[in-house]
Amino acid sequence: MLVLTRKADEGIIIGKDIELKILAIEEGKVKLGISAPKEVEIFRKEIYLEIEEENKSASSQQVDLTALKNILIKK
Repeated sequence: MLVLTRKADEGIIIGKDIELKILAIEEGKVKLGISAPKEVEIFRKEIYLEIEEENKSASSQQVDLTALKNILIKK
């Protein structure tokens, strides 16, 4: 993990077209601005983890439905 120190109004560049900028630091919270192409998906980590969990749950349900369909077709 790369660790950088930045002040308000400073930023970093990721690759050629993603910029993270520190907009403000207030009451122990950092407000970030992110500039990236529209095709780059950006999520808060906790939301991303929820999406991943939902996808895993949905895919396991799909497998169960397929198995049930196979059982019903054999009868």
